[in-house]
Amino acid sequence: MVDHISWPDLPAAQQPVWPDVDALGTAVAQLRTLPPLVFAGECDNLTGRLAQAARGEAFVLMGGDCAETFDTATAEDIRAKLKTVLQMAIVLTYGASLPVVKVGRMAGQYFKPRSKAVESRDGVEMTSYYGDGVNALPFQVDGRVPDPQRLVRSYHTASATLNLVRAFTQGGYADLRQVHAWNQDFVAETPAGDRYEKVAGEIDRALSFMAACGADPEEFRRVEFYAGHEALVLDYEKAMTRIDSRTGDLYDVSGHFVWIGERTRQLDGAHVDFAARISNPVGVKLGPTTTPEFAVELCERLNPERVPGRLTLITRMGAGTIREALPPIVEKVTASGHPVVWVCDPMHGNTREAASGHKTRSYDDVADEVRGFFEVHKQLGTFPGGIHVELTGDDVTECVGGTEGVTEDQLGDRYETACDPRLNRVQSLELAFDVADFLLDRPRP
Repeated sequence: MVDHISWPDLPAAQQPVWPDVDALGTAVAQLRTLPPLVFAGECDNLTGRLAQAARGEAFVLMGGDCAETFDTATAEDIRAKLKTVLQMAIVLTYGASLPVVKVGRMAGQYFKPRSKAVESRDGVEMTSYYGDGVNALPFQVDGRVPDPQRLVRSYHTASATLNLVRAFTQGGYADLRQVHAWNQDFVAETPAGDRYEKVAGEIDRALSFMAACGADPEEFRRVEFYAGHEALVLDYEKAMTRIDSRTGDLYDVSGHFVWIGERTRQLDGAHVDFAARISNPVGVKLGPTTTPEFAVELCERLNPERVPGRLTLITRMGAGTIREALPPIVEKVTASGHPVVWVCDPMHGNTREAASGHKTRSYDDVADEVRGFFEVHKQLGTFPGGIHVELTGDDVTECVGGTEGVTEDQLGDRYETACDPRLNRVQSLELAFDVADFLLDRPRP
């Protein structure tokens, strides 16, 4: 029980308006009694891995759904997303000879910020969809009313997801000898799939050589995989915060890594205060309006002791803006001496509306923002520490472009996202090859 944790009453942006305060209290009380989803020691391990990335000794791959839904928390869906991240990580590790820290946008991404609190269709107004952890996606009155019991369902769905992820990553599915098996579906017959198959063949030959020499490292049989999500709805995150019995420190045990979004990073707000108090590694999204001075203030607030790996700055500038907006921020933070991990989110700054009305993103814009991110860091002699990508393991048609050439008139074919457009697995794999090429030309620690 953690009822004695005292949180200051600060303004909190993007919070649901719960119509039944008593029901909220009941749900929060339930959450406080439930076991941790992750452990403090795991969070500390991730901080150590991120410290490597801050020093230029590793690269961070964050990927997964824009908005997880309860209905898609199935074995097949989870396996497909995990397979995508694992394939990308293989390409990055092999192509750039650099360890990859794998963080899934999984087991907690049930909450979404919205630009408008109310959605209107044909003259009918309802509460906007704030993610399955708050209300339902269909435009229906009953489902759009925020329901606190969805917080509890978020916990149980996250628990089931993490159980399966742990089974896959520790039980043989992530064994490097499986690299060919991960490619036996629609991806295999694509240019990116062909490139991946060549990499898999080279890995096979290397493993056979090592086995012939009597080497069979345990690290090749399983992988470290961490779970992260946006810490948005504080009723959920605070209820999932525990005091570590070893150290007396606070940890948000809803995920290993949590980040603050572009809409909730107010220095005097509840989200920054929350992130400052917990001992998890944390991130902050920085859009093109971020000033260098504000970025340094965030660093001082969230990592005053300058612990390497504690703070990740996730830039989301847009392809047309990153080359001008990012350099002064990186220069100012670097001069301040804060050991941050620089990660590029090339998705959120490149969203637009297609003629069909679908929100979409162009693969060319996504790749160009990553390219600009690497160019800036090369120019400044700093390390481009990772990418943060919204993706799915399915053959969806949500982002246009890439070698497979999803076109705007195909967006309606398999447009399945609950919120923002995601890269499909072919596009994700193609991006991994592009990033691996960029990494070969990176500044060296």
